[in-house]
Amino acid sequence: MSAFTIVLDPATARFYENVAQAAGVCVEQVLSDALFKLAGELALEAIARGYQNRT
Repeated sequence: MSAFTIVLDPATARFYENVAQAAGVCVEQVLSDALFKLAGELALEAIARGYQNRT
């Protein structure tokens, strides 16, 4: 698996730290889950746009 570094501004970092603490998981897991969900949503939007352009 590849590793990436994501630089967050302090307010965003605090937000994800709070979410991670509340969920009982590490910050990396929260960010991974959030990015995975966003990727899925963007993919669905792209697919929908592709179908709309066909008609």
